[in-house]
Amino acid sequence: MATPRNLKRLQNLVWILIYGGLLTLVFGLAVGRGEETVLGHSLVVGGAVVAAVGVVLIFVRARLKPSP
Repeated sequence: MATPRNLKRLQNLVWILIYGGLLTLVFGLAVGRGEETVLGHSLVVGGAVVAAVGVVLIFVRARLKPSP
């Protein structure tokens, strides 16, 4: 059981992680086309991991029940 306040915080965190991860991934793709390929690949992998954590948290949030 979770309080509505904690559920709202988790929901906000989910979307921050997803959008932030995707933005980092796209930025890494843009950087990787230049001379900094190692930095670009690192940003792509990091962004993908962060976005994946956000997606997993969607399922965690769906399983939590609000407390009365």
